[in-house]
Amino acid sequence: MDVIALTGGIAAGKSVVSARLAELGATVIDADLLAREAVAPGSPGLDAVRRRFGEAVLAADGSLDRPSLGALVFSDPAALSDLNAIVHPEVHRLYRERIAAIASADPSAIVIYDVPLLVEARSAEEFAAVVVVHAPADMRVERLVALRGMDRASALDRVAAQASDDDRLAVADVVINTSGTLAHTIQQVDALWERLVAQRARHTGVSDPLS
Repeated sequence: MDVIALTGGIAAGKSVVSARLAELGATVIDADLLAREAVAPGSPGLDAVRRRFGEAVLAADGSLDRPSLGALVFSDPAALSDLNAIVHPEVHRLYRERIAAIASADPSAIVIYDVPLLVEARSAEEFAAVVVVHAPADMRVERLVALRGMDRASALDRVAAQASDDDRLAVADVVINTSGTLAHTIQQVDALWERLVAQRARHTGVSDPLS
């Protein structure tokens, strides 16, 4: 069973692409949801975050206060690295569990791993192909300000904390360009899905499902 990695920088429009693929029939594993599970109340991951960053990153109910943690790590590369060292191994474990369950239930499933930090935390070689959702960094900053109400300094920090556009594009087998209209983005996703379905139907056994 091949797994296609779907990645892109913050505010690139990856959630739109992921949602459309799920609508078309893909089995989507969301790395962000796995990351939340990795630091859920009572988890070893949350305890490790508390010990590293202090009680200030916990909400009154004992859950993770994400805005407080984000304010600490996204302007401090060392702190972000420490957080990733806590969360990523647990996310990898949860990912392997999901893949095993999907393979058992439906070996012919087209699996999309929605993973924002592919370049930062994973190897592109782990996946049958990599789809990069792309919009230029300056456009993504503008989206964060206009659509998420973020101040410009925070938006710049968030974009800078991730891999560069060039680094992501370097590992891409397919690029979905989201700098245009929503309709154009959906057209690109639908075309990608047609290729994936056709490849599954051919059963050629080639290593690159997007060839």
